[in-house]
Amino acid sequence: MASSSSLCRSWLYHVFVSFRGEDVRKGFLSHVLKELKSKGIIPFVDNEIKRGESVGPVLVGAIIQSRVAIVLLSRNYASSSWCLDELVEIMKCREECQQTVMTIFYEVDPSHVRKQTGDFGKAFEETCVGKTEEVKQAWRQALKEVAGIAGYHSSNSDNEADLINKVASDVTDVLGFTPSKDFDEFVGIGAQITEIKSKLILQSEQVKVIGVVGPPGIGKTTTARVLYNQLSPGFPFSTFFENIRGKYEKPCGNDYSLKLRFHQNLLSQLLNQKEIEVRHLGVAQNMLSDKKVLAVLDEVDNWWQLEEMAKQREWVGPGSIIIITTEDVKLLKQLRLGIDHIYEMKFPTCYESLEILCQYAFDQNSPYDGFEDLAREVTWLAGNLPLGLRVMGSYLRGMSREYDTYEANHPPTLYQYTRRKAQTK
Repeated sequence: MASSSSLCRSWLYHVFVSFRGEDVRKGFLSHVLKELKSKGIIPFVDNEIKRGESVGPVLVGAIIQSRVAIVLLSRNYASSSWCLDELVEIMKCREECQQTVMTIFYEVDPSHVRKQTGDFGKAFEETCVGKTEEVKQAWRQALKEVAGIAGYHSSNSDNEADLINKVASDVTDVLGFTPSKDFDEFVGIGAQITEIKSKLILQSEQVKVIGVVGPPGIGKTTTARVLYNQLSPGFPFSTFFENIRGKYEKPCGNDYSLKLRFHQNLLSQLLNQKEIEVRHLGVAQNMLSDKKVLAVLDEVDNWWQLEEMAKQREWVGPGSIIIITTEDVKLLKQLRLGIDHIYEMKFPTCYESLEILCQYAFDQNSPYDGFEDLAREVTWLAGNLPLGLRVMGSYLRGMSREYDTYEANHPPTLYQYTRRKAQTK
């Protein structure tokens, strides 16, 4: 595990949530997470991590790389050694990384947490059985510190919704940004972003290589752009190298000059220097091997574009992340350095497809009154490719629904257009 000091500023998540599942998972916690996500805040929750005897490096990495930690203290929180180990790591990050720690006392008295008394104290004592004095002391100290943080008390709030909204608003203030609009016009992308980011927890300072694969129009570039916007503040050197396929023609044989131009442009963007001279293919590695970079290589369609980077991960410095979007999964599998994860973009559901169409056709998330059946039919005709749905919706915007023979020489109505498409499908 890399030292915490080397990862403190590599924020991958906005918030890490520490909680006792049996107390809050199905109720209070689910509402907290929903409210955070609605404000564009990306939380890490350890639902998917296999639990063992102690908190492992994956979870420690997630704690270190979260800007804010929310500790949801409940009656049975101290009955879990896992929760107590998490808390020790969180309080360590508070001291070493200036991580902001926020506490929610959910149906538990802060004094019981601080002094380990009452039902909370009984649960703690049971968990301490068989543990070393060193471990028990670390737990006690962490509980004392976290209980001393001014937090939110469920007992002082008549309305949980107001309490949750207050927590989410305060997290937004701590993060220092206005609510994110990244996901607003891209239906279903938020869940895909969260899933990809879950693969980026840095267990060490290794270089991470992630592939994003899918057909044209499914949203690979959009997804990569949102990832880039969220991750780039944590990297001193970053670039979104867009539309590689369109900017670099496929070389005939070994087109050395094309490769040099590719590397020169990549270096120029990463280092923000226009006048960079690249005389051989080793220049990029010489200049980047000690630098932590975030690079998105968008629309890669040929092996030569990855050839030099593929030879070794040391092409870029420790802690770097390379995100590659492509239609061709075989290109990724040819990388000798290996891909840490290949993410296949998911098509929208029927409901999401209808919502996408409506956003562009009606400027809202649902059809106008009386257009419901027709909108569903158009969605079916357009298929479930996001780009196709946007194009179709934009084309149909403003068209009337009724068929009018008098307007035969005018642009087709929505009804006419749908009928014609149905006849040719």
